[in-house]
Amino acid sequence: MRELSAAERTLNHMASQYWALTKPRVTQLALFCTVIGMFLSTRELPPLGRVAVATLGVWLLAGAAFAVNSLIEQHIDAKMARTRMRPLPRGELSAFQALLFSGLIGGIGMWVLYSFVNPLTMWLTFATFVGYAVVYTVLLKPYTPQNIVIGGMSGAMPPVLGWAAITGTTPAEAWLLALIIFVWTPPHFWALALYRLDDYRKSGLPMLPVTHGERLTRLHILLYTVVLVATTALPFVIQMSGWIYLVSALALGAIFLWYAWRLFRAYSDRLARSTFNYSIVYLAALFAALLVDHYVTG
Repeated sequence: MRELSAAERTLNHMASQYWALTKPRVTQLALFCTVIGMFLSTRELPPLGRVAVATLGVWLLAGAAFAVNSLIEQHIDAKMARTRMRPLPRGELSAFQALLFSGLIGGIGMWVLYSFVNPLTMWLTFATFVGYAVVYTVLLKPYTPQNIVIGGMSGAMPPVLGWAAITGTTPAEAWLLALIIFVWTPPHFWALALYRLDDYRKSGLPMLPVTHGERLTRLHILLYTVVLVATTALPFVIQMSGWIYLVSALALGAIFLWYAWRLFRAYSDRLARSTFNYSIVYLAALFAALLVDHYVTG
């Protein structure tokens, strides 16, 4: 194989730093839920070209929002072991480069959605960008331990964006999917905050386990998980889904409740990490079950 030149290695390194700004691991789950929303919006297969273009547009705006988040929080990220290796805290990219990159890909994303999808999807995605990058990052996260709860609506929007991309509408079914993600977000993120508690103490952010203690946070995780399991039954109740989804949702929810109960009764960092990791699998599997049920029983 040909050895890369110094210029090529530098270019590849810079590309990887810009890629890291978009927080690709976080974005994957959001895009998955967006695509599921597209497929659930119609009884037929949605136009695959529209699916691809809409996914690209949403991804670009999501990446722009994460870049702005990284820019605003670079000094906080530098204090935390989990985030100190990100491009801005390490000085790999400047604030100007991050802002320019965010504006570029965000602008392209808006153009793609407006020109090739529909204006509603563009405006909803832009509102999600503002909700995350400004409302959550600037106004909520530094000032209230309920930041995850209040700001969770931004993270809950992907299925609504997907639904709007295909149909140009946002009916109650789309918002029900958003409600599921909204209720899922606190137990998911608070499990992370528990085993990263020292990081959050150093950061100065008023996360719930820092301001109100581990015990109350574990109780909140348990209570929110109970509400989550009840919420996930609603698609069946309103006849949006069938028995395949209901059985899957109850089984997945029972496992989540088991994790939350164990975490409440006898805390350990290892268990909190396992709960956090399962919460990601849980949401992906739940939406996958919705998709399977949609086409099998629909």
